[in-house]
Amino acid sequence: MNDSAPVLSIVVPMYNEEGNVAPLLERIVSIAERLPERPAYEIVLVNDGSNDGTLAAIRDEMRRRPHVVLVNLSRNFGHQLAATAGIEIAAGEAVVLMDGDLQDPPELIEAFVGKWREGYDVVYAVRRTRKGESPFKLMTASIFYRTIKRLTKVSIPVDTGDFRLMSRRVVEALRRSPERHRFLRGMVSWVGFNQVGVEYDRDERRSGTTKYPLPKMVRFAVDGITSFSEIPLRFASYVGFVASAVAFVYAMIVILYKLFSLKPPGYTPGWASTICAVLFLGGVQLMSLGILGEYIGRIYDQVKGRPLYLIADVERS
Repeated sequence: MNDSAPVLSIVVPMYNEEGNVAPLLERIVSIAERLPERPAYEIVLVNDGSNDGTLAAIRDEMRRRPHVVLVNLSRNFGHQLAATAGIEIAAGEAVVLMDGDLQDPPELIEAFVGKWREGYDVVYAVRRTRKGESPFKLMTASIFYRTIKRLTKVSIPVDTGDFRLMSRRVVEALRRSPERHRFLRGMVSWVGFNQVGVEYDRDERRSGTTKYPLPKMVRFAVDGITSFSEIPLRFASYVGFVASAVAFVYAMIVILYKLFSLKPPGYTPGWASTICAVLFLGGVQLMSLGILGEYIGRIYDQVKGRPLYLIADVERS
């Protein structure tokens, strides 16, 4: 690397991306070398406990390419924590975060840097189209982004991922936010400062398989909602209030029938009303306990105070 500190850091978390390492670096280097004013740069590749040849492929590329920094985590910590590790290691005045599957085109970095030089602290990529994804994935993603936008007080742009550029002061703000269940795109929106979007067409995955199957997507959605909204807790309170009101009205009706010795149509003493009340109130209680459990589980994880991730070693070419 140059003796001077890098102006631009490009952070790429990688998990089982053996086939993407070489073409990814080739495209990133090609873009970085032709940026206006040729800023000093580094490419921070975070190996998130890959169990294929990703680590060997990175080291092989490091032998013939300068500017590459390998951050090797001790095990698989997940995409958001791997990205956090890369962001915290990055030394640039501007830090680009992108995926390693080449669905996020490195060529967009030039537009990011241009907007950053105009004075923006965050430049995020907005997905205009998404190639190679199923209608179900597109539909659920659309629902998720719009749901979280309505539930949170933070203005999180819709149809965006983690592909973005962040200025040094945004990075430093993230470094001071040690929460475990991380939703980086929400955290960056929460930080504020000057932010702008750049539209692009997302490509198909070049090789390998998605690291976000449906169960992980559901977990990610829950993390996003519970990290930035207390509305689920309020919803549990509202449902409890409604259930209590319905139970009170039903009790008044039963008392009136009893006082006037009336019998409703299809009357069977005791059984139906008891079963309905038990099922209804039991369902409300279990749902409320589940919502409370999600938040309490996050408190439990946070108060243990364990490191977000562990680094086995850092290597520089």
